[in-house]
Amino acid sequence: MNFYIEPKDIEEAHDRISGNIVNTPLVRSQTLTDITGANTLFKLENLQMTGSFKERGALNKLLTLTDAEKARGIIAASAGNHAQALAYHGDRLGISVKIVMPKYSPIVKVKSTEHWGAEVMLIGETFDDAMAASKEIVKKEKRTYIHPFDDPMIAAGQGTIAVELLESEFAADVDAVLVPVGGGGLISGIATWVKARAPHISIIGIEEQNCDAMHQALQEGAPTLVEAAPVIADGIAVREVSAENLRIVNALVDEVVSVSADEIANAIMLMLEIEKLVVEGAAATPLAALVNNRLPHLNGKNVVSIVSGGNIDVNLLSKIIDQGLVFDGRIARVETIIRDRPGNLESLLSVFRETGANVLEINHERLSPSAPIGQVDVSITLETRDRSHLEQIEAALRTGGYPVKPVQ
Repeated sequence: MNFYIEPKDIEEAHDRISGNIVNTPLVRSQTLTDITGANTLFKLENLQMTGSFKERGALNKLLTLTDAEKARGIIAASAGNHAQALAYHGDRLGISVKIVMPKYSPIVKVKSTEHWGAEVMLIGETFDDAMAASKEIVKKEKRTYIHPFDDPMIAAGQGTIAVELLESEFAADVDAVLVPVGGGGLISGIATWVKARAPHISIIGIEEQNCDAMHQALQEGAPTLVEAAPVIADGIAVREVSAENLRIVNALVDEVVSVSADEIANAIMLMLEIEKLVVEGAAATPLAALVNNRLPHLNGKNVVSIVSGGNIDVNLLSKIIDQGLVFDGRIARVETIIRDRPGNLESLLSVFRETGANVLEINHERLSPSAPIGQVDVSITLETRDRSHLEQIEAALRTGGYPVKPVQ
């Protein structure tokens, strides 16, 4: 079967762009190897100039435009990373760039795109809204449209990651490559190269559960528009995959799995805490799959995760860290009832002191309608070591005569 990209397209793309793209490092994490049970390596695409792998496809596409196409300027819809890549390399090459992004795109991605001289228009609630708007602008302005994933030159450019990967010192031992999946351009490019050069290596796609367009397309046998839903991995929040990318995934990709928003938040936190790496939601999906045992057959195997980008809003990052700590059982809220007598609150707090929990916040509600007369509802937010520590604390509360209420 012939696809719209072949290994020779990726080889040509690599020759074309390599002088202006970072050959990103492939690093191993001993700590995450211990946690996941797989020999865990990361290909750090977050270290590209604009913070994501998207530069590869964007530059490859720009370098293959005709002089007439360049002269008309380009336009694209993007959740942010494709936008920044086009803006940066478009500026270098003297090409006018206009980008349509969803209204609630991360501020860091909007500002960075504007920094490189692109005109940014914020339109619509979702990526699909932005794409529809961008296509209307094409009709009016006759700009050259550059799709973020449904384009052979884009997919071939993304596939250059695999060229570097198989040239690395770890290449001979790699068993699997985990790839974030949105519209399918990244995984299509990687799978095309890897399966042609090292077919024994498994290629596994990772999606967010709230936007699993590739999984649903594989189930239906054709691209399927999934419902819009809140996501944490905005970089892969694509509601309908490319038909050509689907063909490649169906033929060459071994498996596609999904992870939850909480699991992604926890993985972002682990990358920051353990590896000192700031990554965005999409980039954390492979680690989320490993940590949460979505791929148990990879235990003991050599696994490369593609860290697709690091462009995350700092305001969002703080919320994600908190969400990740809650998921990990390291921040928790406990609700109980105490008798409304002097000294009883102090006695309750002694339970947390004795169990080694750090009290972050306490709410003491005398007027709560749910508490019987003469008793007081108390809600305590704690910093704990992990879920087992929280279970120990709850057991100590019950032993001390303090009922543990379900948290609403």
